[in-house]
Amino acid sequence: MAIELLTIGTELLLGFTVDSNAAEIGRALSGAGIRVTRKASVGDTGDAILAGVQEALGRTGAVLCTGGLGPTADDITKKVVADLYGWPLEFHDAIWQHLLERFARFGRKPAEKNRSQAEVPRGAVVLPNRWGTAPGLWFEGPPGLVILLPGVPSEMRGLLHHEVLPRLASRAGNTVIRSRALRTTGVPESTLAERITGIEEIVAPLSLAYLPGVMGVDLRLTAWNLPADEADQRLARGIGEIRARAAEWIYGEDDADLAAVVLDQARRRGWKIATAESCTGGGLGERLTNIPGSSDVFLGGVVAYDNAVKEGLLDVPPALFAEHGAVSEPVAAAMVRGITRRLRAELGISVTGIAGPGGGTPDKPVGLVYIGTAVKGTVTVTRSLFVGDRGEIRARAAQVALNRLRLAVEMGAGPAT
Repeated sequence: MAIELLTIGTELLLGFTVDSNAAEIGRALSGAGIRVTRKASVGDTGDAILAGVQEALGRTGAVLCTGGLGPTADDITKKVVADLYGWPLEFHDAIWQHLLERFARFGRKPAEKNRSQAEVPRGAVVLPNRWGTAPGLWFEGPPGLVILLPGVPSEMRGLLHHEVLPRLASRAGNTVIRSRALRTTGVPESTLAERITGIEEIVAPLSLAYLPGVMGVDLRLTAWNLPADEADQRLARGIGEIRARAAEWIYGEDDADLAAVVLDQARRRGWKIATAESCTGGGLGERLTNIPGSSDVFLGGVVAYDNAVKEGLLDVPPALFAEHGAVSEPVAAAMVRGITRRLRAELGISVTGIAGPGGGTPDKPVGLVYIGTAVKGTVTVTRSLFVGDRGEIRARAAQVALNRLRLAVEMGAGPAT
């Protein structure tokens, strides 16, 4: 089955709201074997909504829309689609009572405008909304299939998984659309592509997509319209083929987080981690503490922007600043030695650099970062030059720092105990 997505809302076109709904819907539908062939966004005008729906129906005969089901004047999606089908709106007392009860639970009373959310086109199937106030709607008739869901992400998600997917599953047949991804870091997209040249022919009929980002390049394999068992077998073989060619850059699969990988490495060995940060400003600590359960591994860290803090809390000798500057290999080494000694940690990471946009010199340009790693007293320092704005440089530095530690543990720590 093929379907199109239409996300409705002028705020999406203006860029004030990120369209997270389309990504959620695409993943969910693909997982159910339903192919999303096109996605579009339109503003809150009747002409734009009608054109978007009609064009989608003309191509696939099915469209799923989000947005425009609220009680305000710009929420006109339901009326536009009802007019397309020629179905008049009728007030449903049961929906209104549900809405009253929901408002009462929060100690509120609905406004008169909320009554419009209890109006339903005569021929539409109501999709009960247990997560909010606006029910979803299922239109099926001569124009085709139109599914309307609220734009509020939590409400959309609940209706999608509990009301829409069960209804669509029977139409998807016995095939699936299934993906697996390998996550890489520390390698440019072009270098990665060169290393796995010819892999597309080997893994066919699977498709391979390169997904570059600030944190690295994801390689996503997708099986299209295959029986579930065959899809899983082909994906497993394809993942194995890629791993055989690019293993040194791969740190995980699908939604793997590099910080979680490093924490698991340390946990298996009974080791603790400490961080000393300058230009990343606590970004490393944030990455590590974003992982549930990190407290049994991550001891803590020091954000040392001022040289006096580096001296006082990390024991960096003052002479190093005079001779080499704060952004230098000797200072990065001293920072990681100081934090691991102070916190009695087996593993340490330090970062010192120039995130910009100012502060660079010909010898030390913006984007220059030194990263120190310590594994059981063995210290190494690497020099990197990152591109991007301040946020991107800081994010890349944190990612590379975690990867340096991952590699250092894998290569130099010996067997896990």
